[in-house]
Amino acid sequence: MAGSKKGQPGAAGEGKDVKRAAGAEAKSTAGTKMKNAAGMETKNTAGAEMSTAGAEMKNAAGAEMSTAGAETKNAAGAKKSTAAGEKKAASAGAGRTGKASGLKKSVKKAAAPRPEQFVSDYDQYLFGMGTHYNIFEKLGAHPMKIGGKKGVYFAVWAPHADSVHVIGSFNGWDELQYPMERQEPLGVYDLFIPGVEEGELYKFLIHTPDGRKIYKADPFANYSEFRPGTASRITDITRIRWSDSAWMEKRQSFDQDRSPIAIYEVHPGSWMKHPHGPDSSGYYNYREFAHSLAKYVKDMGYTHVELIGIAEHPFDGSWGYQVTGYYAPTSRYGTPEDFAYFVNYMHKNKIGVILDWVPAHFPRDAQGLADFDGSPLYEYADPRKGEHPDWGTKIFDYGKNEVRNFLIANAIFWVERFHVDGLRVDAVASMLYLDYGKQDGQWVANEYGGNKNLEAIEFFKHLNSLMVGRYKGLMMIAEESTAWPKVTGRPEDDGLGFTMKWNMGWMHDFLEYMKLDPYFRRYNHNKMTFAMTYAYSERYVLVLSHDEVVHLKCSMINKMPGLYDDKFANLKAGYSFQFGHPGKKLLFMGQDFGQFQEWSEERELDWYLLAEEKHQQLQNYMRALLHLYTKHPAMYEADCNPCGFEWINADDCFRSIFSFVRHSEDGKSNLLFVINFTPVARPDYRVGVPKRKQYRLVLNSDAAEFGGSGKEQPEVYRAVKQECDGREFSFAYDLPAYGVAVFRF
Repeated sequence: MAGSKKGQPGAAGEGKDVKRAAGAEAKSTAGTKMKNAAGMETKNTAGAEMSTAGAEMKNAAGAEMSTAGAETKNAAGAKKSTAAGEKKAASAGAGRTGKASGLKKSVKKAAAPRPEQFVSDYDQYLFGMGTHYNIFEKLGAHPMKIGGKKGVYFAVWAPHADSVHVIGSFNGWDELQYPMERQEPLGVYDLFIPGVEEGELYKFLIHTPDGRKIYKADPFANYSEFRPGTASRITDITRIRWSDSAWMEKRQSFDQDRSPIAIYEVHPGSWMKHPHGPDSSGYYNYREFAHSLAKYVKDMGYTHVELIGIAEHPFDGSWGYQVTGYYAPTSRYGTPEDFAYFVNYMHKNKIGVILDWVPAHFPRDAQGLADFDGSPLYEYADPRKGEHPDWGTKIFDYGKNEVRNFLIANAIFWVERFHVDGLRVDAVASMLYLDYGKQDGQWVANEYGGNKNLEAIEFFKHLNSLMVGRYKGLMMIAEESTAWPKVTGRPEDDGLGFTMKWNMGWMHDFLEYMKLDPYFRRYNHNKMTFAMTYAYSERYVLVLSHDEVVHLKCSMINKMPGLYDDKFANLKAGYSFQFGHPGKKLLFMGQDFGQFQEWSEERELDWYLLAEEKHQQLQNYMRALLHLYTKHPAMYEADCNPCGFEWINADDCFRSIFSFVRHSEDGKSNLLFVINFTPVARPDYRVGVPKRKQYRLVLNSDAAEFGGSGKEQPEVYRAVKQECDGREFSFAYDLPAYGVAVFRF
């Protein structure tokens, strides 16, 4: 650690201004068993009695808690007596001791009350039960004023630690000066240090029972040192002020099923590089990024942005999926206040913000959560449950109340403190299956002998019940790659409770079809139609994400077959099929203008390509398609209703043409899609239609502005009584090679 110093003799006696988080030490008796992460057994339920060393104490919730032989009444009105007061017999019928036995009564001075900002017994009780949803207000580092003195209150959960010290830039990283005080029964260490200010770096020095010293960043820190530094940084996010009340109020009534959702997936560090950035990475600040991104997203017609890699992470190449700072927006792009500005600015421009969230696993980095207090704490102790062999990461222990609390409170933190509109939960399948990515002998079956992680299932039900119930309009999106049932089903119906699921099956079939030479597409026609057989089993998002344009998979444009012009024509046809198909939409950055290179976090998108005509024309087409999507309710309001979609011809495999209708709920503004996936023009094409009406051409991929031939087409077509596609009525249309035509009726 840069700038660290060894402790000096005598330093432990210094620091007399330090106010320890004072409080009576509770010792459990045989009558009360508490089981926490440290291995203690717990037996308590909300409102039940908790006995400690034989004395009774009524807490604010009305439960009785015994302390060191004294009957205590708290601020709620209960009596409080010290050991110098009345003593009750240990059991009914027991005689008094004292004079008769010749023992002297010892008189102890009452302990000073702990400030309400400090971790209390009740905080520990809720945390131990896994239901302290605002635990981030107590654990971590919090600037405050105690006894008229400004300073910072530090608190960390480390039950296996022998001792913990706070070290930091404010004391020259002295390892002896600031020992923390252990609070039972959960093993929370805390300390108030006067005079410490915002901006200072700090870590927790943990002494393990076997004599090791380990240096950990704060799991609840809200700000971190810029990488490659690994320390936490003191900040106060309670001073953030918002001006997005109109958006937040409207979100309360946001109906995901019936609203347009077109998500632009973006990695802030590589979307665009700063030509005059403060360091070689060329990162834009969150504030600068907000203005540039909002302008682009509004112009194109996206409704939401999904941000990759916002929680603090040490390695750029992990893209933010190996997190060490779950409660800290990464310092790569600025301060927590800067990130709040970003979200606020997006909301003022009517753009929703979704974050990638990673409760599946975490890295082994020395400063992170792995073996946090010298032993497995946040992860399963058994490596067969607690490690991903392929990823080299640790798996959270979903059976531990405090760990579930850490994760659920983290989800709440991003929604409450930073107003995010949704969480896309990464690697859900890896959490649901005990044998995910493992060979025989590398995993442990559940209690019924199966491969389902029952604890993770209950975690999801708890998480989503709480998030969806508490925050109306919030999106909880699962990246789940298997056929696990009821991912978006209600928990009370044995579902997981997500509001949407990535449709990975559609994505794989779609990409396999699009990569084929058009001649062979006739033999794979079902790849494009199969998804409609299960389209309404979940609430789906059709995704073409970052995962599909990395690791030699090629960019979207380079997946397409044919010569240069053919690639662009293919891609326009493919995107049209995606946006016409039921389900919400997601597209990764750079793919809307034909980025040729695979994505890399190390460089910006190839924006210079927009100087070339074909790339500009593709972007023009995507802009038109996105605005068509948001303008016409037929394309989104019945995504979850089978009445919203109707095949006209799903079986034209020899010509590789698909035709279908998207119906609006009121039936007054419907859309007919015709998409040709071959380079063969069909000047004599005829399409069957549901009604004898006028059909107005609203999108034509053959227009000159989109890179087509520019051939003039009639704007209105009138259906005639002529059978086609099994329909009584039809009309003829000159369908170009790779042509896309959308008609409104």
